[in-house]
Amino acid sequence: MPAVERAPAVYTALGVLAILFWSLTVGIARSMSEQLGAATTGALAMLGGGVLNGAWVVATGRWRSLRRTPGRYLVGCGALFASSMFCLYLAVGLAQTRREAIGASIINYLWPGLTMLLAVPLLGKRARLWLLPGAFLAFAGAALAGSEAEAFTWAAFLADLAAGSLPYLLALGAAVSWALYSNLSRRWGEGIETGPVCIFILFSGALLLGARFLLGEQSVWSGRVALELAFTMLVPVMLAYTFWDLAMRRGNIVLVAAISYGTPVLSVAFSCLYLGVRPGLSLVLACVLVVAGAVICKLSVLDAPATGGATPTTGTDGTTRRE
Repeated sequence: MPAVERAPAVYTALGVLAILFWSLTVGIARSMSEQLGAATTGALAMLGGGVLNGAWVVATGRWRSLRRTPGRYLVGCGALFASSMFCLYLAVGLAQTRREAIGASIINYLWPGLTMLLAVPLLGKRARLWLLPGAFLAFAGAALAGSEAEAFTWAAFLADLAAGSLPYLLALGAAVSWALYSNLSRRWGEGIETGPVCIFILFSGALLLGARFLLGEQSVWSGRVALELAFTMLVPVMLAYTFWDLAMRRGNIVLVAAISYGTPVLSVAFSCLYLGVRPGLSLVLACVLVVAGAVICKLSVLDAPATGGATPTTGTDGTTRRE
């Protein structure tokens, strides 16, 4: 098979790896935040991961291509990336109870479904009516998986949501921002050799560092926390976000977004093992729901452009997208 045909598959595989790496984040971050604080954990992880990513960009000579980054991509996608990270970590940091934290994480897991839905107007994808029930089914599985490790009830979740709890609103902002970032990075960043992800990560870390002082978090260090932080900087931050950026700009965005529905299931499964929580039958049911919803969404979104709109162009991966 010619190299030009293999390339999109490689970038799609990087997107899948990013999903796997992110599934490790919750358990480790939860362990760190117990001693460092949620905003402090996010700030240090982002700043450290951004420095590592920047060092790699400089060492490989890719920094030269950053000067050719389109302004709308640098400013627009950078703002959306930072907004998502800022809102997410503040949502966790401002949650007063574990129930609120779980509710916030469930709302944040709306981003895979939102990415699919927004791919229709932003990337010119066509969708069958299966998209909405598929997204709902996957969300139901994500909610069930997210509630497995904590004492979560739908009644309490809906009551807090109706009350307009700030952590829930921040988590919703994180989900919307990341879905927009994923789609617009594909629309505006196609053809860019090296995405400015290191700049996005560093900016996010700076915002979270400011939040750390505003929240007045107190941190207690240990050898285990230092190892967890080093791992988080390298894998879930540096590698995962770099891989995801490449996948969104050059891979099969529909396939990667569909697989991303499994993130909450993988995350809860790892968290149960890492934190010593015994999973129950509901986790198995959550896996079935998430996988079924992902398959339905993948089958419902087509690569062909919708009628009308901007002039479509076909990329090297065979998908059709708007410029």
